[in-house]
Amino acid sequence: MWHTASMHINVSPYISGTTPIHTCDARVKIVLLIAYSVTLFFVTTWVGLAFCALLLAATIAATGIEARRFFSILIPVYVLVGFTVLFNSFSFDIANVAQVDGSLGLGNVSSGVLGAWQPVALMGSFGFVPAGFARGCFFAARIILLVVASLVVTYTTTSTALTNALGSFLRPLKRLRVPVDDIAMVFSLALRFIPVTAEEFGRVYDAQWTRGAAFEEGSLWQRLRAWQTVFIPLFVGLFRRADALAVAMDARCYGAPEVARTSLTAQPFTAQSAIIIVVGLAACTALALFL
Repeated sequence: MWHTASMHINVSPYISGTTPIHTCDARVKIVLLIAYSVTLFFVTTWVGLAFCALLLAATIAATGIEARRFFSILIPVYVLVGFTVLFNSFSFDIANVAQVDGSLGLGNVSSGVLGAWQPVALMGSFGFVPAGFARGCFFAARIILLVVASLVVTYTTTSTALTNALGSFLRPLKRLRVPVDDIAMVFSLALRFIPVTAEEFGRVYDAQWTRGAAFEEGSLWQRLRAWQTVFIPLFVGLFRRADALAVAMDARCYGAPEVARTSLTAQPFTAQSAIIIVVGLAACTALALFL
């Protein structure tokens, strides 16, 4: 039987701090994250990927957050990249694979020193492809860097700042009568309900566990029945919270016509933020074009 503590999910992404990365404008971080993500998919050499990794490592060091905080929660990602490497390392037709230019591997990315290695037949036409293994490792590194870069933003930016940044990006759409404020509010509520859902799940699970619910015993159907006692109260509790939230928003006249929403804190876009964006975009462009 699982211990109750194992079902408590930590989904509080923000880690408070006073580093320059923490205090940087959320809009700047989002723009640079998008640019970095695009750069990762334009880089096709191991040298370029190494520079991307060094850039990310320097950013992580600047946040003052321990590196293990970024990599310890990536178990699902490790499973994904493991399958990526596995499926790229083997082929059912190594004869055709051997005709591919080894310098570029099999995905238009550099296969490094493994590009000169010939496929190894294991059973008939099925075999191990060194260039494919290199390609899989390259794609795996891309995925890990992309996820860790996203974590840098979420670890150093509050949900309120992310919501305000989204509203700022969407503000030009107001001219097209797009409900920008409502979209930003939905995004904010979605972020807020993630930890609420995890908290409710842990509370209901603990309650059912103390009542003797057997989550790991019996047949598959019996286990599903046991989990049913968790998910039904979970959804009921979430709907109850949503109803209370709707009443609170209605009492505060949310959605009143001709009333513009205001913000508690101003969001000026400073010259320093513009310089950071220009330098960041220049670095990403150089990596994408030359490496």
